[in-house]
Amino acid sequence: MMERSSRFISLSGWSGIAAGGCALSGAWFGQRALSYATQSGFGDNRSPPVSGYRDQNVLREAISYTSLIGQLIFIAVFTFIAAFVLAFLFTWIRSKKQKIPLFGSASYRLMLNVLIPMIAGGLFLVRVLQLGYWELIAPGCLIFYGLALVNGAKYTLGEVRYLGYAQLLLGIINLWFVGYGLYFWAVGFGIMHIIYGLLMWWKYERNNG
Repeated sequence: MMERSSRFISLSGWSGIAAGGCALSGAWFGQRALSYATQSGFGDNRSPPVSGYRDQNVLREAISYTSLIGQLIFIAVFTFIAAFVLAFLFTWIRSKKQKIPLFGSASYRLMLNVLIPMIAGGLFLVRVLQLGYWELIAPGCLIFYGLALVNGAKYTLGEVRYLGYAQLLLGIINLWFVGYGLYFWAVGFGIMHIIYGLLMWWKYERNNG
């Protein structure tokens, strides 16, 4: 009874699996966008001429680069929204089965402790984008997300802490392999979430839901 009042224990393993699936799909679409941009080439002679600009190649490259970044941001935002909606849905279903209110004091404490590092990380990453350090986005996301999970773990299932450690470790390693950010992103947000979700389902939901 004390655990139910102090911790939010209705997190569903299916939430992790769904979030991981969304992340892998987003990484796949992101890789396709990058591959297409690489094959097309920025500012090559096949691009149509742009009138009124003295260096057409530079302008075409700038337009192509801006378009690519826009596509990647759109994919990331859409992936996050899809993962959040599915994770919320599965958690809501499990909380109803357990007859535990989804919005209670424990869930609010969990939300607050998760949001503080994520908001700080979001502001940091916005500044990183402004400065043009795109290669730090993936490791930054992993590191701040890991910190959010570790910070919020004391108000939910203890296993969340280990998922946070895994994200932190991947993010730190990614700092030394900045050209592989999308792969680290896929492993951290995709594969790690699926493994976590499967373990949580096996441990807590397999028999009693």
